[in-house]
Amino acid sequence: MALAIDANLPQADIVRIKRMIPHRYPFLLIDRVVNIELNRYAVGLKAVTVNEPHFEGHFPVIPVMPGVLIIEAMAQTSAVLVVETLGVIDQDLLVYFMSIDTAKFRNPVGPGDMLELHVTVIRGRGKIWKFRGEARVGDTLCAEAEFAAMILTQEEASAKG
Repeated sequence: MALAIDANLPQADIVRIKRMIPHRYPFLLIDRVVNIELNRYAVGLKAVTVNEPHFEGHFPVIPVMPGVLIIEAMAQTSAVLVVETLGVIDQDLLVYFMSIDTAKFRNPVGPGDMLELHVTVIRGRGKIWKFRGEARVGDTLCAEAEFAAMILTQEEASAKG
């Protein structure tokens, strides 16, 4: 079943995403975020292409997107949701993983796939947020995890360094 995009809900294209999170090529792993329900839910979209650098070695004959990058794409989607929820675009915030729990990889993701990253807020308070994420290609569940992250300004991150 195809993802239904609700045009009445906020969305973030690649230009807006770059204003929200600091990631850049080759580590910016989402192309668009749709169906943003503030403080609740969002769906990140990633068009998987053979031109991505990890496919050179993972794996040359049968390219498979590394599971850790799928979870990172979920986290980037979550960061966009948090920035949109808090209304803190253009503030150069950094998001750090605090935990990754119950990660499961169920089906491979490869070139030509449209990866959907469904993230749901479990808990969001101030700087610390917890999410449940699912990565899907169409109706197929490819990966899932619960993860927590901390949102910091660059100054706060430097002080911790």
